[in-house]
Amino acid sequence: MSGDYLLRGGHVVDGSGSVPVRADLAMANGRIVHPGDVDVQQATVLDVTGMVVSPGFIDVHTHSDATALDASAADPSPDLAAAAARQGVTTEIAGNCGYSLFPAATEPAHTAGLREFCVALLGPAADPLPSMEAFAARHGAVGRINNIASLLGHSSLRAAVMGFAQRRASESETAQLCSLLDEALAAGAAGWSSGLIYPPGTYADTAELVALGKVSKRHGAPYVTHLRDEMSKVEQALEEALEIARRSGTALHVSHHKTAGRYAIGRSTATLAMMDEARSHGLDVSCDVYPYVAASTSLHAMLPPWAADGGFGALLARLREPGQRDRMRASISHGEPDWENTVGNGGWDRIDIASAPRHPHSEGHNIARLAAQASQDPLDYVADLLLAESGAVTIISHSMDEADMQRVLAHPGTMIGSDGVPKEGKPHPRWAGTFARILGRYVRDLGLLSLEDAIHRMTALPARRFGLAGRGLLAPGSVADVAVFDPTAVTDNATFTDPLLPPTGIEHVFVSGRQVLRGGRLLKARPGMAVRRDSRAEQR
Repeated sequence: MSGDYLLRGGHVVDGSGSVPVRADLAMANGRIVHPGDVDVQQATVLDVTGMVVSPGFIDVHTHSDATALDASAADPSPDLAAAAARQGVTTEIAGNCGYSLFPAATEPAHTAGLREFCVALLGPAADPLPSMEAFAARHGAVGRINNIASLLGHSSLRAAVMGFAQRRASESETAQLCSLLDEALAAGAAGWSSGLIYPPGTYADTAELVALGKVSKRHGAPYVTHLRDEMSKVEQALEEALEIARRSGTALHVSHHKTAGRYAIGRSTATLAMMDEARSHGLDVSCDVYPYVAASTSLHAMLPPWAADGGFGALLARLREPGQRDRMRASISHGEPDWENTVGNGGWDRIDIASAPRHPHSEGHNIARLAAQASQDPLDYVADLLLAESGAVTIISHSMDEADMQRVLAHPGTMIGSDGVPKEGKPHPRWAGTFARILGRYVRDLGLLSLEDAIHRMTALPARRFGLAGRGLLAPGSVADVAVFDPTAVTDNATFTDPLLPPTGIEHVFVSGRQVLRGGRLLKARPGMAVRRDSRAEQR
């Protein structure tokens, strides 16, 4: 049997935003071809009558940088590595929120600190790699289910050059940061990201980010930012991002846009208007969102930025000192300049443990309750847990409002990203449910988006934004990344209690013309690879 496929009788939604058309779709040699160009006697013919045939989905925001590199997560079952492909995602974009698997430290003194943070955030296989080239080679060697692209993370970049010092970059250090970014973008990184609530990225001033933005401007690549504050000061934080775009000329993409916490409910109206105003003045601004009202991140991000000055080892040392714990308690109670302060904006009762490998009994429970059960102050419970887990604890923060999330989702041009944090334990269900949830709840059930608009936001729009040439459209010559689903049945099943349950209704998935999902069952094919940005794709 050849590697050719003919999908008959489906409703083709090609990714362009055009309405569905009943038509056959053919694939040969890893590309979309005209149906008449395949030999029906030699091709695999699938009857997909009543189903939607679309480009494979592009998840614009993941933290799956090292998931497929972890041998313990590579088994083809409804697990961490397979969750994206099971919902039709054929390309993941990693390196978000300032952390990527490259570059490695430029000085031996920074090696251990960078690795400690990468492992805590991205999992046990997250050994920093020297370059985008090394990242592509590493993923190419493991046999991926789907594709992966990567941004260069600003925190990783800063840690590689400067370590975790809480200070501004010198002129020579800024030049080195810019040189390394230039190399990564030339090698095909999809852009660069910042996570301005996370050390050491939070230590950077606006001028440093403008300098890096000038580099991405030269390459036509986007600056992707987790804002410095998504809570009480979200408008000021967005204004900083817009200023970086204005001063540098770079395209700007706002990650997982939200207005979270008790002081920011309803303020998405203002932030979306700010982005619209910036566009009206010529700025290239976009954003993404996930369809949930809970966030997820690392537990140490709940602590004030000064606590991680010097790196993970320094953070853990401070957590052992009662006086430093008291200082952290005071910072949370009273706040710090330019710090988001998630706990101060919500409370320990709104933060659940998602992953604590040595303390699985804590997973799925909120910190206030766990601390009360242990007869401890919440900060002391957090400090002890971080110490016992060597810092590798992931949390879920219930901090958002459904009306704000829907407003961002419905806004023209918003893309879809899971912000998946694929860790063992009870990770956020968005890693396994985001795209099915969009198609089921927000397209079919609520009618918030039309089918063709939703698919455009999950395919051609991100492909153009991140320069993924030949992807995101079902047109002759395009890469044959294809998803087939039943629009009447597609449903996300993942929950906070059972977060890796695969969705219903995603029937077939193809990556580069090879089938990886058939009838909802994962196959053994591993055609995925690292894909690179092509600036020409942004012009299409």
